[in-house]
Amino acid sequence: MYRVMIVDDEPEIRLGLKLKADWDSLRLMVVAEASNGIEALEWLASDAIDLVITDMNMPVMNGVSFLESCHEQYPGLRIIVITGYEDFHYARAAVRNQARDYLLKPVAQDELMAALRKVTQELNEERNLKNEQAEVRWRLSQYYVEMKEHFIVHLVKEELKPGQAEQERAELFLLRDWNERMVSFLTIGFKERKSGKTLTSAAAPTSLDIKHIISPVSTSCIAAGPSNPADTRTPDKLRLPFEMICREFAQLHTGQPQVFRDPNYPGLMHFILDHDDEATASFVEELRTSISSYLSFEPAISIGQPISGFNKWKEGYMSSLIAWNLLESDVGGTAKEFADNRPALTEDVAKIIQRQLSRGELELFTQTVHKELTEAFIDSQVQFVKLVLQLYLLLDSMAYSAGVQLDANEQLWVRPDMVLALDTIDKAQGFLVHLGQKIDHKVKADTEDPEQSMIQAALQFIDSNYMYELNLTMLAERFSYNSSYFSEMFKSKVGKTFIQYVTEVRMAHAIRLLVDTPLSLWDIAELTGFSNASYFSSKFKRMYGVTPSDCRHSPPEKFNNELPKK
Repeated sequence: MYRVMIVDDEPEIRLGLKLKADWDSLRLMVVAEASNGIEALEWLASDAIDLVITDMNMPVMNGVSFLESCHEQYPGLRIIVITGYEDFHYARAAVRNQARDYLLKPVAQDELMAALRKVTQELNEERNLKNEQAEVRWRLSQYYVEMKEHFIVHLVKEELKPGQAEQERAELFLLRDWNERMVSFLTIGFKERKSGKTLTSAAAPTSLDIKHIISPVSTSCIAAGPSNPADTRTPDKLRLPFEMICREFAQLHTGQPQVFRDPNYPGLMHFILDHDDEATASFVEELRTSISSYLSFEPAISIGQPISGFNKWKEGYMSSLIAWNLLESDVGGTAKEFADNRPALTEDVAKIIQRQLSRGELELFTQTVHKELTEAFIDSQVQFVKLVLQLYLLLDSMAYSAGVQLDANEQLWVRPDMVLALDTIDKAQGFLVHLGQKIDHKVKADTEDPEQSMIQAALQFIDSNYMYELNLTMLAERFSYNSSYFSEMFKSKVGKTFIQYVTEVRMAHAIRLLVDTPLSLWDIAELTGFSNASYFSSKFKRMYGVTPSDCRHSPPEKFNNELPKK
């Protein structure tokens, strides 16, 4: 609603104006009245007014002086002049001070409504423009970029079941049409070499044959060797400039690809492109040239299989990761085997392995790994290598969640030659079981109470996925517990119920969005996991005693937008 003040020294005129207009239909509300210019200026100083309807011939301060003061102090204020005198002096003052209309008393209802409609339209256009500008600022903000990237990582890891909430969130991040597109994932990064940890220089590039087990389009652009032996830069030292170049390249490219970084693999960057072999080949060459010209080193680039729909993004992302690891491999196999898109590791087996490690069942974990490796080895060399990589990626993700730091000789995604060395069941099993043991030891070292360790993992999961639909049953199943027992254990270990903790996490992020962004309550509710804006507002007021709008306009010091302590 737009706020209106009527200024006239005759009370009956003010009343008549209020009765002549259908204010509600125009989303206008008369909130103030004044009998002269001085009173009106006092109102303007203390209250937000969008439109003033004023007489010209008034005591104390007449309309001319009032208009001049408004023009000087409130240049954005809309004014409609109403006077009983068809005086050129008044008309000129109204025009000079940008009054929106000039009406003669007695004012006809249709004239008044026409003038109000005109002003309302101007106010609507101005508000829409401000909203658009605020939205542009929001979309350029770092917070928006972080939230959008978090959502993309969520989609490619498929950690929660996709649904209507994901579609709405995709629309907020301008990703909805990407669900309909045929896309390919591109993975890029620097690889370390067998001979040492230094990167290869671009001074004397040697093209390698395209090797891709998933898609017919791929390239590797690693040079033959360093031109300067003293140059000992490593991937870690180039990580930040490499990431910045990739992001700027995506932002400026006409194809408008999506770009993101998976925290599990900090040395890699990923792009999502519309599937087009010719356009993709051009994109790869331009990206390779851009990075090598700035950093003097050439990256390794791979492209995954083309896929369509958010529910397939995980497959596309995984195929790109695997392809990147196999860029320089000499894995034998037919074209049919390379094009085989069967998952080497099924979702069910992955969940079994996660459950076994979370419970410290190392013997069962070893048996499961041995069984899967044996079946893949019998199938083909290609399937065996793909399985080793997928098992490694699974364990690497678990290690990251558990805070386990892998040594350089345990990071297959950095050293592709290590994958080729794991060419037997025993070698691969030994390597993978060793990683499983590190994860198990770290979890046990953190706490002698396995339930406490599980609760910490549950809290971390909530903190990372608060914006999605979460419920006690789903979380209990994720950690293989009965929901009733899990509920009691959660309250005992955390000191508050599951619902209380989730709500506190969501509210902490909601307050940050309220204070730091122009987002609507509907968008904030959606981004922080609340079912709708109405429920969010009522919950907010119960917790803090004020509405979200009050918090936005004047946030009290008592508000705490920090996450709840674990």
